[in-house]
Amino acid sequence: MGDAARRLADCGMASPSPTLQAKVVTASDGVIAGTREDRSGAAVQAHLEANGFNVIERRAIPDGVQSVRDALIEMAEGFNGVIVTTGGTGFGPRDLTPEGTLGAIDREAPGLAEAMRTCNPKGLGRLSRAVAGTRGQALILNTPGSTAGAVETLDAVLDVVPHAVDLLGGGRPH
Repeated sequence: MGDAARRLADCGMASPSPTLQAKVVTASDGVIAGTREDRSGAAVQAHLEANGFNVIERRAIPDGVQSVRDALIEMAEGFNGVIVTTGGTGFGPRDLTPEGTLGAIDREAPGLAEAMRTCNPKGLGRLSRAVAGTRGQALILNTPGSTAGAVETLDAVLDVVPHAVDLLGGGRPH
């Protein structure tokens, strides 16, 4: 049992399914150009898998509003699980992941985004413009491009992700 499922069980909530599905997308011009290694995508995948998620897809895309929006729309189609983005959440001129995500989601989940932003009050999380929301039955979470930041912000909400995904899939556990 992964840490997220264990925390749910400790709170009296069972994990909604034995296999939680996840997808990871890295927004990075450098990764696409082959000048950077996708360390944050690999770290997010490893962290999800260590917490009981089955990562069924991982891809890298260029930075930009349209590339992020289009990838998220495609990845969410018919998918009940969590899609975690990494990269493009800061103040750089090509950091446009939040704008692309806003173009893809049906509903925002501001509580998740705020929890992710404030998990390290003395760190750079306060500079994050990341958003969280839903599209269909998928939960979409933006994380920063730094390996440590991506894992830390994801970990800030990972304990409630199984419950959110279950609700998005039509479950009514209460």
